Amino acid sequence: MDSRLKFIFKRRSVRKFKAEPVEAQQINELLSAAMSAPSAVAKDPWRFILLRDRSNLQNIASCLPNGKFLAEAPLGIVVCGDIDQAHDNTVSYMLQDCSAAIENILLAASEIGLGACWLGVHPREDRIKNISKCCQLPANVIPIAVIALGYPQTIPDPRNRYNPAFVKQEKWS
Repeated sequence: MDSRLKFIFKRRSVRKFKAEPVEAQQINELLSAAMSAPSAVAKDPWRFILLRDRSNLQNIASCLPNGKFLAEAPLGIVVCGDIDQAHDNTVSYMLQDCSAAIENILLAASEIGLGACWLGVHPREDRIKNISKCCQLPANVIPIAVIALGYPQTIPDPRNRYNPAFVKQEKWS
């Protein structure tokens, strides 16, 4: 593994966190990293809701069948997209932009000593509806994902999931 890419391979999903809170400076660094992501026509349709209150974390966790551990995380970030701000008001561009921001948060979290896990929301209509209600989102703002964050109880080993069978040269066949 090229040592310059170690920051990518050490990023792993973390679902168990220590109880200590994430510092404000770290949150700002994560959000700065998120907003440094590429965006179609530099529209930056991403919007973020920070969750630190235990009852809010529990409410959002109850909307995510595979995200019950969010209730115990010190921090949650609901990543939303503002469809009115997306390039051509297109859901696909908005999703790509927000996904790039999410990946930047995950990489930044790992690099500054935090653990994180991406919890999918979009396109599950029930999750979109419930999280929109919990977060009191306006109709033009769509929840895309929730990220659970905190100091990891254990740090998983880096891994490389490269599979040459998934790579084609020049054309499919």
